[in-house]
Amino acid sequence: MSLFRHVETFTSSSSSSPSLPHTTPQLRLEKSTMADNHPLNSDTNPSMQTLITLKPYFAGQPKALSGIALRAFCLGLTLASSLIFTLAILFFTDSPLWRAPWFLGALSLFHFLEFWTTAHKNTLVAGIDSFLLTANWPSYAIAHTSAFVETVIVGYFFPNRVLAPAWIVVPFGLGLVLIGQIVRSLAMLHAGASFNHHIQQSKATTHTLVTTGIYSVFRHPSYFGFFWWGLGTQIVLGNLVCFVAYTAVLWYFFYERIRGEEKKLVEFFGRDYVTYRERVGTKIPFIK
Repeated sequence: MSLFRHVETFTSSSSSSPSLPHTTPQLRLEKSTMADNHPLNSDTNPSMQTLITLKPYFAGQPKALSGIALRAFCLGLTLASSLIFTLAILFFTDSPLWRAPWFLGALSLFHFLEFWTTAHKNTLVAGIDSFLLTANWPSYAIAHTSAFVETVIVGYFFPNRVLAPAWIVVPFGLGLVLIGQIVRSLAMLHAGASFNHHIQQSKATTHTLVTTGIYSVFRHPSYFGFFWWGLGTQIVLGNLVCFVAYTAVLWYFFYERIRGEEKKLVEFFGRDYVTYRERVGTKIPFIK
């Protein structure tokens, strides 16, 4: 890359010095080295303070734009490919294996929306981890891998297994997935800066008690959404083992998380939160 640098030439006032032609300020094309182009070279780049501010967005950092772009591209590619394979299997075969690519598509859309809703309404905290691709690692990955493996094994070796009529089970499961995704995304959008994927140990100036909109119906709509989304996926997949496992694990996870989170919320908002808690439920079974 080349840079244009402003250079002025002056006429010498000494008679003993050779006279230089009078020129006006001109632009000189100057080759720069790789060092000149390095983001830490303050001579040809923004101030050091600006670079410190922008550091989280450099490659390898928590909010690296390159990392965000790569993950968004991969999720989009997976979603598109999954949709094509799902429709192809449904239209050209009678195999139940369409459920496997469908599951990958549902996961891709979920993780993309996790980042998008955060970036749209809580921009300052949006980063690579907002995709939640490595959340609760490795338990989260093991759970979804197990679900994928179960539906492939059952679909391939026991394609005629019927636990309940597909025309009832599949639409019911899809309905839960759709409702769960919509409620969770609406919760994140409505809460804005008050929403965080991690339980906060101290109250920030941006934190407010949100009790309107979707929060007037569900006390923890994002948890409600993921709980029923997760169970819905297993119903669509026809997974008996993973449905039972998902139910037990998700219920216990949210029971413990809500209990710990609400202790902090009472500390932050006092009687206001206690009153809100008494008025609005979670809509998750056996979690008041």
